[in-house]
Amino acid sequence: MKAVRIPFILFLLVFSFTVQLSHAQCTELGQNPSTAFPVCGTSIFQQTTVPLCSSHSLYVPNCAGAAYENRNPYWYKFTCYTSGTLGFVITPNTLADDYDWQLYDITGLNPDEVYTNRNIVVTGNWSGSSGPTGASASGVGFIQCASDPAQNFNTFAQMPTLTAGHEYLLLVSHFTNTQSGYSLSFGGGTAVITDPTEPHLSKVIPDCDGQTLTVILNKKVRCNSLTAAGTEFSVTAAGNTVVSATTAQCSSGFDLDTLTLRLSAPLPPGDFKLVIGDGTDGNSLADVCGRTIPVGEEVSFRYDPPMPIYADSIGTAGCAPDKIKVYFPKKIDCSTISPDGSDFSITGPSAVTITGASGNCVNNESYVIILQLAAPIYQKGNYTVLLKTGNDGGTVTDECGLQSPSHTRMFTAVDTVSADFDYTIQYGCRENAVTFSHNGLHDVNTWNWNFNSTSSIGTQTHTIIFPATSNNQVQLIVSNGVCSDTVSKTVVMDNEVKTNFEMPQVICPEDLLEVKNTSTGLVDEWRWTFGNISSSQLKDPLPVQFPTNNIETAYAIKLVARNNTLNCSDSTIQRLKVLNNCFIAVPSAFTPNNDGINDYLSPNNALKAENLDFKIFNRWGQLVFHSKDWTKKWDGKVNGIEQGSGVYVWMLEYTHRDTKQKVFQKGTTTLIK
Repeated sequence: MKAVRIPFILFLLVFSFTVQLSHAQCTELGQNPSTAFPVCGTSIFQQTTVPLCSSHSLYVPNCAGAAYENRNPYWYKFTCYTSGTLGFVITPNTLADDYDWQLYDITGLNPDEVYTNRNIVVTGNWSGSSGPTGASASGVGFIQCASDPAQNFNTFAQMPTLTAGHEYLLLVSHFTNTQSGYSLSFGGGTAVITDPTEPHLSKVIPDCDGQTLTVILNKKVRCNSLTAAGTEFSVTAAGNTVVSATTAQCSSGFDLDTLTLRLSAPLPPGDFKLVIGDGTDGNSLADVCGRTIPVGEEVSFRYDPPMPIYADSIGTAGCAPDKIKVYFPKKIDCSTISPDGSDFSITGPSAVTITGASGNCVNNESYVIILQLAAPIYQKGNYTVLLKTGNDGGTVTDECGLQSPSHTRMFTAVDTVSADFDYTIQYGCRENAVTFSHNGLHDVNTWNWNFNSTSSIGTQTHTIIFPATSNNQVQLIVSNGVCSDTVSKTVVMDNEVKTNFEMPQVICPEDLLEVKNTSTGLVDEWRWTFGNISSSQLKDPLPVQFPTNNIETAYAIKLVARNNTLNCSDSTIQRLKVLNNCFIAVPSAFTPNNDGINDYLSPNNALKAENLDFKIFNRWGQLVFHSKDWTKKWDGKVNGIEQGSGVYVWMLEYTHRDTKQKVFQKGTTTLIK
C-alpha cells in the first residue's frame, strides 16, 4: 500500500485509511513470507482472486512522504542457480488496477526479516500508475516511489542482478481495493531460478512398530501432487499395502521433502523396497516445475524389531570441556533424561562431577544428551562415561520405549597448555642476540612466534637480533592440537652505552659548572675531563669552578663511559665558554659592516640578567629594536633596511640573578658606517 500527499483528495486519503483498518489479517498460505509460493522460472502463476488483507508496514529505500504496507499481498520464493539479471511481468486481470512489488535478498535469514531488516531490499516499483509492472530492460534504474496516477510514472524497474546461491522473496502487493487477480511470468533476464535438480527418493526409515515409514526426498515437491491415501507408493512385502500418506510441512507451505506412510500391517523383520508409481491423481510426486519422480523408482530399507540401544559415541571433548555430549543411534525420549544428570557418571584421572543433563529436543526427542560438568576437565587422560539408573528409577528410554542398558563409553581429554616462554640474552655493544624458548610441556606440538609484528617463526626455540637499545613486542601462540594459549611480553634492551649530559654553554668566571649526566646503558666506569681544570670518575661529578683569565676562554668538557665486561664505550664532548667578565653594559658605538668586529648591538655579558627587556629608539623616538634575550642582537636594520649613521637611544631593564636587584639603565649608542 502507498498513500500519496495530494491535498485536494484529503477526503479520499481519510477514506482509504478507514478501509485499511477494516482489512483482515493475512492468514492464507502464500500471503506471508514464511509461507511463500515456491517459484519455477518457466511457469506462469495465475492468481484469479486476491484476498483483501494487510498486516505490516514496509520500508522502501529513498521513498519518504508516503506510507507503504503489504496490502493484499502474495509472496514468492526462489533460489538463484546461475548469476544474472531477473526479468518478470505482473499483469493485472483488470488493467486499470494498480499493482506494486518489492524484491528482497533473504539469504541465511528468517523470511520475516523483510519487515524489520532495511538492508535486504534489492529493488521494487511503487508507481501509482495502473497496468502491467515488473522488471525489464526499459525500466528505471531506481525504486519508483508512490505517485499520483496522473503523473503516469514508469511501472517497470531495471532488471536486478541476482547472485548464484542466494535466496530471494518477491512481494506482489495489490494497491487497488478489489479482489481481481493477476498473472506473474518470469523471463527476459539471464539469471537461472529454475532448480536443475530432478526429484528422487532418497531414504526410508521404518518406525519402531514396522507399520510406519518415514520417506525422505532429495528435494521439495508440491503438496498437491501427494494423495492422502499414498496411492503413489507400494512396498515389496506380501499382502502389505500403503493406506495413508501425511506430512506436517503442507500445513504451513506448498511443498514437502519428508512424508510419513502408514502400512496396512506391521512388517516382519527383513529387507524391503519402497516403490513409487503414478497415484490416483495420475502422477508420482512432482516438483514446482512439474518434473516427477520416475515411475518405478525404488529405495531399499531394512526393518529389524527394536532392540535396546547403546550410546554409539562421545563427542570430541575439546579443550578444558565443561560439557560432554553422548550420541545415540536412535532418538531418546527427552522426558526420560534426568535433569540432574544422575543417569550418568564419569570417572578418570581427575574427579568429575555431573550437575545436569539435557537433550537437543525436537518433538521431545533427541539424538544427543549433553552432560553439564561442575568444572572443566583440565587433566589429560582416558575417562569413562557410565550410563546407569538415575534418580528417576530408570535409564534413558529411546523413541521405541526401550530402556538403554547400563554400559560405558570412553573419551580422551587433553592437557591445557601455557604459552609462557623464557629467553636468554647474549649482550653486545650495539646489538644483542636473544634466544627465546618454550618448554614444550603438555604435548605442545606447534609454536608461532611473532617479533615486533614483522615475523612469524614456527620452531620451539628461536634466536633473533635486537638493537641494544630497544623495546620489543614478542608474542607466542602454542597448541597441542586441541588446546591453545597466547602470551605476549615486552622485552626491553637497555644495555647500549650512550653518553650524554646537560650543562650551560656559557658561564661567568669563578661560577661553578654543574653537569647533569643523562647517559644510558650498562656502565661500570665513568671518566670526566673539564678542560685542563679538573677531572672526575664519579657518575655525577661535583661542581667545578673555572678561574678568571680576564679574557673569554673556551673549554672542552668530555665524558667517557665504559662497560668493561662487554668492552663497550662511548664518549661525548661539549664546549663551554667562560666569559672574561659578567659586567652588564651596552657599548657606546657599533659598526654593522659585516667585518665580524663589533657588528651588533646588545647588552654584553648579560648572562645573569633575568627578565631582561632591551629597547632601541631612533632620533624620532621610533622603536627600531626590541628583545628579551641578551643573545639576540641588533644588526642595524629595520625590516631588512639598513639604518643611517647617528645616535640611537637604548633602555635596559633586568633583575640580577645573584642579588635579585632590579636594574634600569638608559643611554645612547652611535651607529657608525
